[in-house]
Amino acid sequence: MPPPDSARLAFDSDDPAPHAADVASAVPEVPEAARPVPVTPEAASPPTPPTPPTRRRSIVGLVVLGLLILVVAATAWVGVRGLQAKDALEAAVPLASTIQDQILAGNGEQAAQTAADLAEFAAIARSRTSDPIWRGYEFLPFLGPNLTAVRELAVVVDDVAQNAVTPLAGLAGTLDLNAFKPIDGSIALQPLLDAQPPVKQASTALARATENVNSIDTDSVLAVVREAVTRLQTVTEQTSSSLNAMDRAVTLLPAMLGASEPRDYILLFQNLAELRATGGIPGALALVHTDQGSVELTQQATAEDFDPFAAPVLPLGDDTTLIYGDITGEYIQNVSLTPDFAQTGALAREMWRLQFGLEANGVLSIDPVALSYLLDATGPITLATGDELTADNAVSLLLRDVYARYDDLKQQDIFFAAAAGAVFDAVKSGRADPTKLISALARAGAEHRVLVWNADEAEQAVLDDTTLVGGRPVSDESTNRFGLYLNDLSGAKMDFYLDVETAIGQQTCRTDRRPQYTLEVTVTNTAPADAATSLPIYVTGRGISGVPLGNIKTQVSAYGVPRMYNLGVTRDGVAAEHVLATDASYPVTSLVFELAPGESTVLLFNWLGAAPFSGDLELRSTPLVALNDTASLDFSC
Repeated sequence: MPPPDSARLAFDSDDPAPHAADVASAVPEVPEAARPVPVTPEAASPPTPPTPPTRRRSIVGLVVLGLLILVVAATAWVGVRGLQAKDALEAAVPLASTIQDQILAGNGEQAAQTAADLAEFAAIARSRTSDPIWRGYEFLPFLGPNLTAVRELAVVVDDVAQNAVTPLAGLAGTLDLNAFKPIDGSIALQPLLDAQPPVKQASTALARATENVNSIDTDSVLAVVREAVTRLQTVTEQTSSSLNAMDRAVTLLPAMLGASEPRDYILLFQNLAELRATGGIPGALALVHTDQGSVELTQQATAEDFDPFAAPVLPLGDDTTLIYGDITGEYIQNVSLTPDFAQTGALAREMWRLQFGLEANGVLSIDPVALSYLLDATGPITLATGDELTADNAVSLLLRDVYARYDDLKQQDIFFAAAAGAVFDAVKSGRADPTKLISALARAGAEHRVLVWNADEAEQAVLDDTTLVGGRPVSDESTNRFGLYLNDLSGAKMDFYLDVETAIGQQTCRTDRRPQYTLEVTVTNTAPADAATSLPIYVTGRGISGVPLGNIKTQVSAYGVPRMYNLGVTRDGVAAEHVLATDASYPVTSLVFELAPGESTVLLFNWLGAAPFSGDLELRSTPLVALNDTASLDFSC
């Protein structure tokens, strides 16, 4: 609609230009609120129209799709690398056994190549399980703990391959096992010295691997992963133990073989036919001299060469005196009454010094069963008597038949010493197969049939916590270890016929969760019913100790774990007379039993634990002619 006339402005070219006042007066008044507000150019721009809903959904879909693709790709990445790691680990594991076989077979170069292959597979497994994507997936529920365990497994295997298997295989590649074999009575020291660095490195790596694999959390993993961890735990623990022993051996042997100065060691031959805590009476002894690797048997003696001493040659301590008596330090035959071989060694060394004037550097011990193991390595030996000594007949010949052949005690000990000396000569001459020799010594050591005591405390410390020291059983957080030690009181050689079976268990019956422990010992005299007349008189004891011929009289001492409370012992279900004592903080129960031929008895030793415990139980006992495994004992509260 056109504006009103009064508001119209007409400009004609002939009219003069209107004054500003006139224009202003001609414009109608606009209310303040209706006046336009000055705006910036930006504010004056038209507003952006809203994104249509369809377009927003497309963008979100693309983002989700991209994320999904990334997740699928990452999952596929982890899956593929997991399979690659699995294949690499499965290829690596069998090679460990192959390397061991190759080393023992003397194929050092092949072992080195196989070790390189194992290291390559182990490195692949580790690399496939350590990238950022794999580590990220470890945070996922359910899947994550499995990936973590597999990665940690791969790390352990790679560590073992790089720092244990590779240096050992390299050593095997440059050395022959025959280098450790005695030749003409001498052992080359340089191979032992060369072996020290790689063996130390490997031992350290295996100890670390054992600790690492035992720390892997398997509470929330699949059974297949848990089984793999368990298998690796078993392998690392066993291998670590073996390497630890090897490390100690290559460290200590050069010194004991006279690398820096000549050495002298007393060798005790423990006769298991008359039991003592660490084996048997040392009826035969020898002096071994070493110098720059050469080994010589310079003197032999029997127990008959030692007169009884009027008093213990060294202080025994109240514990030893109470349990085993002063005779422990007065008779060479009784120095092994105590289960502490360090005390046995010190007593034997002092008696030898007093008798022969030579102070030895240490004391070694071996028994006829260990000799039979060595004969498996040397092969049969013909003695001066014409007897052929073999791995199969050594025990029966030395612990039974010799007494039927010789009535004289000194002749029996001479025969025993001659047999032991013949085995010693065969070993030092180089007759023994080195692989079998190592296996024989390892087996004998594990069964506590070979014991070592060095007068030098630093050298003896190298053997701490090994079976070679012959000490009281040492427990730890995971295992309670008990002791069972037997000493013959018959004055006979009847313990060839003594059979001992053991079982141990625990039961928690108290509200404070302190468990009760029970050690069951079943002892049988397996001698023939007519032993009194059919066996040689020296075997049955001639009745000199007041024991009827054919009977076996024994003191048995059961050691609990330090801090346990002694609950006593029963015999065949009835409370038995016994002695309670403490030996170096160990609670000890000692009693004496006597068995006629064919008779058995069952002893139950009991202790109360100092604190709740749910770990393993082990028993260390006197090494008998025949060793029976300790069974698990079930009993009720």
